[in-house]
Amino acid sequence: MSEELVDTALLAPSIMAETEWHVENGANIAVLTPYTYFLTLSFDGGNYRGWQRQADASSVQQALEEKLTMIFKKFTCAHGCGRTDAGVHASFYVAHIQLQEPLSFDLKFRLNKHLPKEIVIFDVTSVDHMRHARFDASSRTYNYYLHLYPDPALHRYSSQYDSLAALDVEAMRRAVALLPRHRDFRAVCKQPQAHDSTVCSVFATQLLTDVSRQRMKFTISANRFLRGMVRLLVAYLLKIGTGEMSVQELDDTLAAQVPRQGIVPAHPNGLYLANVEYPFLEQHKHAHFTDILDAGLGV
Repeated sequence: MSEELVDTALLAPSIMAETEWHVENGANIAVLTPYTYFLTLSFDGGNYRGWQRQADASSVQQALEEKLTMIFKKFTCAHGCGRTDAGVHASFYVAHIQLQEPLSFDLKFRLNKHLPKEIVIFDVTSVDHMRHARFDASSRTYNYYLHLYPDPALHRYSSQYDSLAALDVEAMRRAVALLPRHRDFRAVCKQPQAHDSTVCSVFATQLLTDVSRQRMKFTISANRFLRGMVRLLVAYLLKIGTGEMSVQELDDTLAAQVPRQGIVPAHPNGLYLANVEYPFLEQHKHAHFTDILDAGLGV
């Protein structure tokens, strides 16, 4: 397919963000890339400083883009559905790429052949060329796993809090249930100044435990999340579980939109981006390591 050249002055901002740039006769010229593909993937974030490419640290985005560039023999950008912190995992993550030509080979096979074992591609799906992995997402879900005893098999994939005594699970569940009532989560935002708004629509929350209440899973779904929001919420839940804070105090803190002093975000290794939904994309269930972590957990 021939390249379609367009003067940048005629492009809308959303289109300008999804083009390749060339200089022709002294003018910036955009080459439209009309073929968009969504990549669904999973990654173990233990060895990475999050999704986002960084100049001085390894990231999941960098690892993926290096292999895409190798395959297509030109730099190919992977636009992610959102940032993740260092050490955070994803059992379901979505990125998109834009190409000038339609795929004529099995990209999933080639990527999985060359990517580090910590990153696995589940699906490569063709979508409308204007679709965006971040801006078109209608909801996201995070899971947070923790355990209260030393375990060499869990420490990398579930946050260990063996210094805590038995937690008041019922109080924690009452706190989890009140979260959807709130709209502004500025009090649990690590960098509120980095967001245009701290309003989020939380529409589902749950706290599961095993029979001994020594392993737990906190799940939260919302239209968007703020920087550090889930890990700070878990930190508050742990304070409530140990009796250092009441459910009413959390309710008041969220309503006042002012964080409490001395709250340290929960460990990153227990956090997973677990789902991202789009109105135009059919979801496929894939087996994942977290299926093992889910074993034995219930209400």
